[in-house]
Amino acid sequence: MKVKERALRYFLLAILLTLPFVSNARVYLVSVGIADYSRFPSKKISNLNLTVNDAKTMVNLYSKNTNVDYSLLLNEKATKDRIVRAIKKVFNMASKDDIVMFFFSGHGYTGGLCASDGLLTYKEIRKAMAQCKCPNKIMMIDACRAGGLRVDDKKSQQATSDAKKANVMLFLSSRNNENSIERLDMKNGLFTNFLYKGLTGSADVNHDRVITAKELFDYVHKNVAKESIEKQHPVMWGKFSNNMPVMKW
Repeated sequence: MKVKERALRYFLLAILLTLPFVSNARVYLVSVGIADYSRFPSKKISNLNLTVNDAKTMVNLYSKNTNVDYSLLLNEKATKDRIVRAIKKVFNMASKDDIVMFFFSGHGYTGGLCASDGLLTYKEIRKAMAQCKCPNKIMMIDACRAGGLRVDDKKSQQATSDAKKANVMLFLSSRNNENSIERLDMKNGLFTNFLYKGLTGSADVNHDRVITAKELFDYVHKNVAKESIEKQHPVMWGKFSNNMPVMKW
């Protein structure tokens, strides 16, 4: 009888260990993907291929695995005004124990991003995020020369001040002189591909069902650099703890 009871206990424990990580924290996500730049003021900017799917992938990932409120803006709906308004509206619902995340996949330039109708400066994005009192703020940018956002910070005292006030973690797909690679044999851009894999468990080194900023960076940086043959190197920067949760299962 004791043997059967012990076996039953081990069986129940095994089931419990397979259950998702339980947490009261919610994720508040604004996910933007722009492939069609036909409405952009400059006709020199080209269309992209995988960026809309990148934005949808992030929404699907968080929708399936955690408590999430989100806004998904794609192509012509991803205007400067709508992006800023979505950040303010969605992020202001977050409490101090939650996670707020801004994801963008599209064209970028040194100091900002290309919305569907024009340039959106990083300063404008941070200013909108600064209104949120939640300390766990994350920006994940899959765009060419995304690292230029970090370079711009170093040149501008005001931008640095805004960054500290907003308390934002930047996870940028490439250095300021690099392109963010799209490959047609993949469903997502190179950065988003490994971002997804990392967030779905591959980055969870200690298997505690909580993926931290450092775990995610180490995994994504290593694999993107390897897969791109050292042509693309993601960077992480900002005022945050290495143990800040990015995904809780």
